[in-house]
Amino acid sequence: MNRSAYPSKLANKLRRLAGQAIADYAMIEDGDKVMVCLSGGKDSYAMLDVLLALQKKAPIQFSLLAVNLDQKQPGFPAHVLPQYLEKLGVEYHIIEQDTFSIVKNTVPEGKTTCGLCSRLRRGILYGFAEQHGVSKIALGHHREDALETLFLNLFYGATMKAMPPKLLSDNDKHVVIRPLYYCAEADLAAFAEERQYPIIPCNLCGSQPNLQRQTIKAMLAEWEKNDPGRIENMARGLRHVVPSHLADATLFDFSALKAKGDAALTAAKANDAPAASVLPAGLRLRISS
Repeated sequence: MNRSAYPSKLANKLRRLAGQAIADYAMIEDGDKVMVCLSGGKDSYAMLDVLLALQKKAPIQFSLLAVNLDQKQPGFPAHVLPQYLEKLGVEYHIIEQDTFSIVKNTVPEGKTTCGLCSRLRRGILYGFAEQHGVSKIALGHHREDALETLFLNLFYGATMKAMPPKLLSDNDKHVVIRPLYYCAEADLAAFAEERQYPIIPCNLCGSQPNLQRQTIKAMLAEWEKNDPGRIENMARGLRHVVPSHLADATLFDFSALKAKGDAALTAAKANDAPAASVLPAGLRLRISS
């Protein structure tokens, strides 16, 4: 591993953004045991790197446990992550579960495998977290992941829902955090190149040509190319929601909206006078013409 004595500008930027997200959403608290989920991809490597750096300077105490789920994909280089983590001196655990065979035997040929694979992986990781006293589960999703999920749900699920920076599991037992929520994918890719991470490709889902997420990713890339800064604006938009200007009656009480009117109109109504009589003459002419 090529490690310089001092962090680069990019490393400082990612650490600052991750630290800001962690603070904004109270992702990590004093005494937490954080399970850092490693896939072998650029994002999870960067997340571990950033959390290790923040751990040294944080005003609170928390521990990190790196965890990888070996899904027994053919050709998976099982030695890569253990060797990398041992060199770092990080506490880690490799979970071995053959979810690859389950997915391949269950999902019809030509169909995307992500849904089932994700559910299996999530269940295994949640179970491990419960057995080992983990209080927070850290995932390496970044800014673009959240936006892609927003458009996937909007285009294909008819819901306006993205990836939240912090999530409580359905059984209320696990808190999932996304420390890279403010980080751009391009920065993470450049950081991975800079740090020379031993990237492990996903042979199960990453090579599928028919993923809807790939279509959304291409759409966002085209938008950013034609209008630089659009992705950043959209990402900020996820943090500035105005329920009164959407259409979900469970988030905003539209039935309570009543026109108040001005004092003159109220007085005219009380005296049974025509409302137009209390308007300026010029405005009455424009209305009647």
